[in-house]
Amino acid sequence: MFYRTCLQAAAALASISLLAGCGLFSDEDADREQKISVGTTSEPSTLDPAAAWDGSWELYRNVFQTLVSFPTGSTVPQSDAAECRFADTANKVFECELREGLTFTNGDKLDAAAVKHSIDRIRTIAVQGGPKGLLGSLDKVETTGDRTVTFRLKTADATFPFILATPAMSIVPPSEYPADKLREDGKLTGSGPYALASYEKGERAELTRFAKYKGFAKIKNDAVTIRYFQDSALMMTALKKQEIDAINRGLTAEQVVELQEKKPENDHLQLVETVGADIRYLVFNPADPNAGKLAVRRAIAQIVDRGALVEKVYKGTAEPLYSMVPKGIAGHTTEFFDRYGEPDVKKAEEILEDAGITEPVSLSFWYTTDRYGSATAPEFAEIKRQLEATGLFKIAIQGKPWDEFQKGYQAGQYPVFGRGWFPDFPDPDNFIAPFVGPNNVLGTPYDAPEIAEQLVQSRRESDRGAVTKQFEKAQEILVDDVRLLPLWQGKLYVAASEEIGGGERALDPQTVMQVWELYRKASW
Repeated sequence: MFYRTCLQAAAALASISLLAGCGLFSDEDADREQKISVGTTSEPSTLDPAAAWDGSWELYRNVFQTLVSFPTGSTVPQSDAAECRFADTANKVFECELREGLTFTNGDKLDAAAVKHSIDRIRTIAVQGGPKGLLGSLDKVETTGDRTVTFRLKTADATFPFILATPAMSIVPPSEYPADKLREDGKLTGSGPYALASYEKGERAELTRFAKYKGFAKIKNDAVTIRYFQDSALMMTALKKQEIDAINRGLTAEQVVELQEKKPENDHLQLVETVGADIRYLVFNPADPNAGKLAVRRAIAQIVDRGALVEKVYKGTAEPLYSMVPKGIAGHTTEFFDRYGEPDVKKAEEILEDAGITEPVSLSFWYTTDRYGSATAPEFAEIKRQLEATGLFKIAIQGKPWDEFQKGYQAGQYPVFGRGWFPDFPDPDNFIAPFVGPNNVLGTPYDAPEIAEQLVQSRRESDRGAVTKQFEKAQEILVDDVRLLPLWQGKLYVAASEEIGGGERALDPQTVMQVWELYRKASW
């Protein structure tokens, strides 16, 4: 209530000032009142939604629309560009009725044909590691008139509304996005809360409020600058110097602790903490001579000390994770701990010896240098230390910028690599399905028919709280195979100047920042 009252008061004062043409704020203050600058380490890998199943969604959510979405506080999809529902009891026919009068920022009409075009091109272009993997249950998209879209599914899929709510399913104008190839002019056209006024790769995105937007978002500012940083320290310095107003993604554990300590020099800053569902994990390439051996993967699972990793590198801003489904999501287990217990070098040695492996195993571990923040390098250094201290492994670690890193793992070049996962939607399906099958998000095909069967069973169930049994079974199989090794689950933080409000509402259930929630508090 206090938040709403302050916001209403600020709006009223701003209106009075504009009408009077003088008074409460100077021209400079009034201009500053409407603009927000946000720093992040999560730069888009592409501006075309048909190609991205990654942190690019941070930008997409704010400039594109989806048919349904996740307003802050919701755990099930709500109306955005359309009102949608299953039209049958088998969860195989999903119908959407578009809002009237929707337009893109270029003036084109957003109609049913544009929706069909947007979804169909994802499957036609079929970018490796791209969002096509989310649409495995979709058979075809049909339109009726200008406003009705019907999705016919091959199999029952109660998660389909959740998939449509992801920024991967952003609606784009057919006139500017080819049906059979990606847009390559470095521009972006959507119908979301903001228009992309300009974009400098690696530097910034300038967003301006889209006056003709019609959707669920209640926009509390007029313009947002998103600045992209590769170094967390430089980003924090920019916040302290008031060169940016807030930080969304990329704070290190040390920076969080520093802000929590409330030092005098940081009196002008605030830290908002929310429950996170983002996870970090290792991926093993089955085509590699060493990482492809089950005994090697199980030995690593027996050695890795998550508690030490979290304590040394993340200092309480994360917690050990023993399944791919994190705490707070239905179906979470501690299956890796139940199977392997505490780190045990002797047991790891026995695992290797039973497989006839008696010499130290050489492996290279790869990570991205500019996607998850500056703590990633120390994290991999700690994993290397733990494994080499046993005398059972020789580990080389190497980092690459995201663009190069992504191409490398999709080409199968890395024996072991680290990935982060920010959930597409708050459902256990989204922490398992993306990583299995021939076209998974990791670029390393994982044939897992038993897991696929568990997913099929769970998708028949509309009550997503009633699918625990299927996901427990799926996680048992993941632990058997050790193709993925969960490491930790993070907490989410927004650091901001004290004059910035809305940080507590800015992160949606997909942990994507909704920058329209941020506003500059009024000066009294």
